[in-house]
Amino acid sequence: MKSLLKFAALSLVGTAILTSPAFAALKEGTQAPEFTAPAYLAGQPFTFDLADALKKGPVVVYFFPAAHTSGCNIEAHLFSQAIDQFKALHATVIGVTAGHTSELADFSKETEHCGGKFPVAADEGAKIAKEYDATLTLKPDWSDRTSYVIAPSGKITHVYSSLSPTKHVQETLDAVKALEKQG
Repeated sequence: MKSLLKFAALSLVGTAILTSPAFAALKEGTQAPEFTAPAYLAGQPFTFDLADALKKGPVVVYFFPAAHTSGCNIEAHLFSQAIDQFKALHATVIGVTAGHTSELADFSKETEHCGGKFPVAADEGAKIAKEYDATLTLKPDWSDRTSYVIAPSGKITHVYSSLSPTKHVQETLDAVKALEKQG
């Protein structure tokens, strides 16, 4: 029994270490790296281009570990519930992941996740996540849970990194509102 408990405890520690974020996110005021990526909106493929999106207003780029995982499901659903508030501020929201990218078409249209309300982009090999310093420490081929608000100028105005999915929407929405007040 003792060895089973010890194994369970070690497994939990190992999982926590494996999924712990790097917390090396890019800093506010930094120029956001430009990117294009294959993406899906309501199950339909297209190419997302950050530079084009910035022409319309601020962009929220939120990195998440993998589609169809518990925390990522919650986060996508929370963004879908708040998307009208972002749109009212002329902000674009894009989710970016390096995990389970073959599932993104379905993830983008399922009502319990994105609900077809905002796109999600595939980041094969975590190339974009690496440019944004948003990879998991011990699983660097997956993105961690880090959200960026990028002004139309391309400057990062807000960064929030936490494996908990619950505050990313409010953090980024508040940052977009602050950006709107600045004019």
